[in-house]
Amino acid sequence: MSTASDLLEIRPEGLYCPPGGFYIDPVKPVDKALITHGHADHARAGHGAVMATSQTLDIMAIRYGEDFTGSRQIANGAQVVNDVSVSFHPAGHVLGSAQIKITHKSTGTAVITGDYSRQPNPACAPFEPIPCDILVTEATFALPVFRHPDPLGEIARVLASIEAFPDRAHLIGAYALGKAQRVIMLLRMAGWDGPIFIHGALQRLCDYHISQGVPLGDLRPATIDRGKKSDFAGQIILGPPSAFAATWAQRFPDPVICFASGWMQVRARARQRGVELPLIISDHVDWPDLTQTITELNPAETWVTHGREDALLRWCELQGRKARPLRLLGYEEEQD
Repeated sequence: MSTASDLLEIRPEGLYCPPGGFYIDPVKPVDKALITHGHADHARAGHGAVMATSQTLDIMAIRYGEDFTGSRQIANGAQVVNDVSVSFHPAGHVLGSAQIKITHKSTGTAVITGDYSRQPNPACAPFEPIPCDILVTEATFALPVFRHPDPLGEIARVLASIEAFPDRAHLIGAYALGKAQRVIMLLRMAGWDGPIFIHGALQRLCDYHISQGVPLGDLRPATIDRGKKSDFAGQIILGPPSAFAATWAQRFPDPVICFASGWMQVRARARQRGVELPLIISDHVDWPDLTQTITELNPAETWVTHGREDALLRWCELQGRKARPLRLLGYEEEQD
């Protein structure tokens, strides 16, 4: 007799659905891939065919070029792939991010969450809880110590620092897809209505968010004309974390280095990056939201991937819940 666990199996390429003949977020090129969101560790170029939300397909084209796949299919409502019903539902992680629900009449339903967050995010659609037999969940912050604070409270710390040090530029490290736009929106919600200067690596994705109705406000290139360094005193500049390791950050007046990431709760990581003002702003579920999700959805099985698997497996055991680790490789924890 078939069970829900027959819906999915682990292969070297990644998570595979045998009755559907497709992979989900594969780490190697495959004939057919369903993609949860546009971060590079989940969305890779070179697949024969890709199904994803329209926004994720657009983002992949921006990042990889229009020929990133042989063919593309927009996920729009429930669709049948071979004998499997497939639907995409908001994950609350980044623009276009989705959980993928797959159902087979003889095996049941599985939901692959990809990366997800239950905190309000003004830059993307909110997480949608989906009942299922198998829940495949990330475990990026799956330790009880990880409890993300109110992100607006973290932004308030930036604004307080600007008030205290008006002669210094405030540089915020934020990943180009998702985190940068969320930080910008949080700044707007907190009352910062002035210009926000952005590194060139953020421009195309910020422009795309604006085209999708995300009101990022007045964005300007973070370029310095000769003799105009002082113009950035008291200003906010966003750039990818990689730019902060170069001389780019030192072009600005006595910069206060900030970094927006859930990992900023770990002080050693902030010190390693030379971060003066760590901002604990995460686009992943923390421990309370992760355990709440499992409790709320009450799946027959929980499959745990990429992160702190052992702690969550132990929690499931203590709760009398069936769980297993997937040990998938190729997903990076730093995309937060």
